[in-house]
Amino acid sequence: MNVQKSFTRGSEGGTTGWSGTLYLVGTPIGNLEDMTFRAIRILKEVDIIAAEDTRQTRKLLTHYEIATRLVSYHEHNKQASGIELIRLLKEGQSIALVSDAGLPAISDPGADLVASAVEQDICVVPVPGANAALSALIISGLPTDRFSFLGFPPRDRKPLSQWLQKHRKQEGTIICYESPHRVGKTLAAVREHWGDRPIAMVRELTKRHEEAVRGTITECLQWLEEHPALGEYCLVIAGFNRSEAGEGQDEDEEKPWWDGMELAEHVKRYEEQTGDRREAIKKAAIDLGRPKRDVYNELIQK
Repeated sequence: MNVQKSFTRGSEGGTTGWSGTLYLVGTPIGNLEDMTFRAIRILKEVDIIAAEDTRQTRKLLTHYEIATRLVSYHEHNKQASGIELIRLLKEGQSIALVSDAGLPAISDPGADLVASAVEQDICVVPVPGANAALSALIISGLPTDRFSFLGFPPRDRKPLSQWLQKHRKQEGTIICYESPHRVGKTLAAVREHWGDRPIAMVRELTKRHEEAVRGTITECLQWLEEHPALGEYCLVIAGFNRSEAGEGQDEDEEKPWWDGMELAEHVKRYEEQTGDRREAIKKAAIDLGRPKRDVYNELIQK
């Protein structure tokens, strides 16, 4: 059992009075003004700042005239660097852990350092700050009383399908991150497995080009067709609605009408509806989350 009294050192059953403190310091996710007074003070007072990207963090430190020693701690050196940081903490030095943006230990290797510190009875103190997931959630217009953060979806198709199937009936609002070059494919897969749910597609939070696109997944895919994806995205997706889906509904009924259909037949169906082959290719491309050019090239090769 580990009981931590963050500001009372040496308490029974908790952290010892001889170790330093590991501070988890929130940093801006875009706008440098989103830095708290406390975060600036802590970064000036600690012995060491451990950063995911020292070049990026140095810009922040220069802006606020912080001269504290800076070391690297990231996914590729976390084992060796983590051991050294724990050693320094046990010797009594205080360390601030920061990520590239936002709160450390969320979708980054900082979680491993925190786990090691807790195992060693080292005091771990949060210094709250900006967070992209929660910032996107509160502007999404979707329910905030219950939500789940799922990090980055798997990249490959099969693991992504398994991931989507696993979380399909989650009833709270779902938040995840996605890169600009994958967001279209991911949204198409989400629609295929979860249906055409309400969503907020948020990017460039706190920056000059901050943007929130709200609507159904289909509407957001259409938006991406006309406005190429730029910047990292935070996807806020409505949770599973039992009353609308119907309990006991057959799994096959939730699949899109074009599931398993050959591409040529998929396009042909739309062409029969619209009388326009170019429009049919565009609609099929949106369904599949693929560029129109790729769909066109695949059709002419057959």
